[in-house]
Formats: sequence, structure tokens, C-alpha cells
Amino acid sequence: MKKYILLAATVLLMSCSGAFDIHPYDVNVKGETGINAKQMAIIEKQFANKDTLRVAFISDTHLWLSDAKDQVADVNKRNVDFVVHCGDLTDTGTNNEFKWSRDILMDLKFPFVALVGNHDFLGTGDQTYEVMYGDMNFSFIAGRVKFLCINTNATEYDYLAAIPDFDYMEEEMVKDSDRFDRTIIVMHAPPYSDQFNNNVCKAFRRYLDFFPGLMCCVYGHNHNDTVTEFYDDGLIFYGIDSAQHRNYRLFTITPDGYDVEQIFF
Repeated sequence: MKKYILLAATVLLMSCSGAFDIHPYDVNVKGETGINAKQMAIIEKQFANKDTLRVAFISDTHLWLSDAKDQVADVNKRNVDFVVHCGDLTDTGTNNEFKWSRDILMDLKFPFVALVGNHDFLGTGDQTYEVMYGDMNFSFIAGRVKFLCINTNATEYDYLAAIPDFDYMEEEMVKDSDRFDRTIIVMHAPPYSDQFNNNVCKAFRRYLDFFPGLMCCVYGHNHNDTVTEFYDDGLIFYGIDSAQHRNYRLFTITPDGYDVEQIFF
């Protein structure tokens, strides 16, 4: 009798194994992983000494996959050095959504990195992001410009974590200081938004002053294209629109400054 019970249990487990394999929040990522570190290595190698950089900023793919494919196709037609995705690669943080957006981005002809957005935290999305892309705070240097990419999704931690991470920012102010003279800060949720820890907005602004040659800040999240001085002090924050609205920003960075173009596709 025991043998029959054991056999039945074994058959039942085998029949259920497929269901476990396709759980939407499974963090067993198939395909390309550790993307940001690999792509940053390419960017730093190719563009370390480049005088002029052309950088496309895109954001908020969610499930607008057809629009995202068109966006990638349009970027591929441009004179671009690399691409920065400002977060919300997914809508509900499922494994499949991460795969779909990743596979679209992998069609880019240029190196790219992707930040984490608040939607990417849903379920076990934060774990999937870390496997597929890497650390939620990261930086790289191209053309003597440091691109500091920081996690600002404080609400997803119920304000219990150090988001934004000031310790990390302090380290980055001086790390590799011989290799960069200017800084661009990239984030998903901007100050004074629903996801930012607005109790530290003023402290956050103070920290930014310590970055060499701070040029501007770039963010996503709000699904609109905006140019804003959140602090009314001359520091410009560029909001990058969602894929659904079929536009993005193209920065041309030169030794004398930068120009920004809004691209419609």
C-alpha cells in the first residue's frame, strides 16, 4: 500500500512540475543575465577618450512592447553611442515581462544599460532585475563624464531602506576622480514624486552639489517629456517620456556643454 501511495505522490509531483516552471514570479532567469556590467565595460572601453558623446535616454516600456520595438528601431537609425533606459522595464515585474523587454533592448545596435523602476519591484521583480541587470545603484564613465544611476524607488521599501543611498553617493563623488570631470545623475523617480522619499529631498539636492561638474539630472516615471528645475536653482531635470507616447531624448555632450533633442518616432 505504501508503495502505491509513494508512486501516486511521485506522479502528482511530476504532473505539477510544469506549473512551477512557468510561475510568473519565478526568478530563474533564462537567457542573458548580468547585462549592465557587461554593457558598461563596453561603453567604458569604447568611449573613454571620446570628445563628443551621443546618448539616447528612453524610459517606461511597461507592456507597450510594439511601441518599444518601434523605439529601438528608430534609435538604431540614429548616430548614437549608447542608450540609457530610465526604468519600468515591466508593468507587473513578472519574469516574462523582463524577458520581453530585455529581448527588445537586445536588438539595439548600441550598448545600453537599464535602471530599475518602481513597477519592476512588484512580486519578485526586484530579484529578477538583479539577476538580469545587476546592482540597483551603478555608475560608469564615458568621455570623462560619470553617469551615476541611482535607485530612487523609496516607496517600494516602505521607506525602511536607505533610498536614495547617500553612502553610495558619497563614495561615487570621489571614486575614479582622475577619470571624470563632469557628472550626469540618472534616476527613475524624481524628487517630489510619489515614489521618492520626499523627507530627504533637500538633503538629496545638497549631495548633488558635491559631484564634479554636475551637468543635469535625467529621470523617467512620470510618462511625460518635461524640462524642470525642481529646486528653482538652475539645476535642470529632464523627464523622459514612456514608450507609449513614442518619443525620447537624444543628448549630444561636447567639451563645452550639451544639447538635447526630443525625438518622435
